[in-house]
Amino acid sequence: MFTAEQQDFARAIEKFCADHCASAEQRAELTDGGRLSNSPELLSRLAGLGWLGVSLPVEYGGGGAGMVEECIFLEETARGLAPIHAYGTGLTAAQTYLRHGSEQQKKEVLSNLCSGRFEAIALSEPGAGSDLGSVRTRAVRDGDRFVVNGQKTWITAAHLADHLLVLTRTSTEGTKHRGLTLLYLTTDTPGLQIKPIITMDGHTVNDVFFTDVAVPVANVVGGVGDAWHRLMRGLNVERLIIAAMSIGAARRSLEDTINYVRQREQFGRSISSFQAVRHRLADLVAEIDCCRAYVYQVAAQIDAGLEDQLAREGSIAKLKCTEVAKRAALEGVQLMGGNGYTVEYGMELQVRKALAPTIYGGANEIQRDIIGKSLGL
Repeated sequence: MFTAEQQDFARAIEKFCADHCASAEQRAELTDGGRLSNSPELLSRLAGLGWLGVSLPVEYGGGGAGMVEECIFLEETARGLAPIHAYGTGLTAAQTYLRHGSEQQKKEVLSNLCSGRFEAIALSEPGAGSDLGSVRTRAVRDGDRFVVNGQKTWITAAHLADHLLVLTRTSTEGTKHRGLTLLYLTTDTPGLQIKPIITMDGHTVNDVFFTDVAVPVANVVGGVGDAWHRLMRGLNVERLIIAAMSIGAARRSLEDTINYVRQREQFGRSISSFQAVRHRLADLVAEIDCCRAYVYQVAAQIDAGLEDQLAREGSIAKLKCTEVAKRAALEGVQLMGGNGYTVEYGMELQVRKALAPTIYGGANEIQRDIIGKSLGL
């Protein structure tokens, strides 16, 4: 499936994770005792190796490779439990700037991400999650600026990011999908307030409040009023990013479970010798391998320039990979018995990490709707 160079890249990331974040003690040191989900220190080390933004153009500090290489990075860092969860969100934002941003915006944001800094995208609101066409955060034109008021929620890494890519409503005319505009602003802009939402996997997401926030008209990303079309074109890549990370998480859960059942003895023999255990793991391996092959098939299609034609494929990848990651973690808990429920064995961490991806990036129910619509249903 991979070239020799890609295989070497995967092995290098695997070794890096084994050296720097394999143990609970290492991860605790990187994440303030496990309280946080992202480590600026680890991102800085990865940037120093030239691995961040491997799919982004060289002129912005990226690696100039493709989505296949990016998926390898996302998969292997997730498999290695690297605490860089928000990198995927920053990469999603970067894809929008790359396709629709000004040269100055691309220089600032893409270079920032590739150097190990955080970037964030603010779409969801208290009343608009899966239904992004219902956003109510208003941006009112006032001369050479927009004045923004409203609230965003569930915004990954807003507290760490240098910039926000914000979906706003600049017009109420026409259908709800018209009159939406993307704005670019720094997180230290006056009137912007960020408050943490503490979740079961640490502080990752935030509420973001806008009170008369002034944003220059020059900070529009793309065009005024046409954000919906631009967002939809970028979601295929976002879903692939989530899928690749989920496959890495699924593989980690599977590998930890296999190691455990080989060592655990009951009734005088290893529990891996019981057919019921072997069959459950065999089913899981088959599903993970199929999902993994599909991820790289979609990545190769994106590299071939077919990104805009992959709505169904992106949804399938996101749906199946997040579901298999959740199943792998839950199977791990079950096969580890009581030990699977303890912090010491680490599977409870895998369960907590596997739940949210089935919701964010478009809940899996929405992915099923998209797939159904592709069938004319």
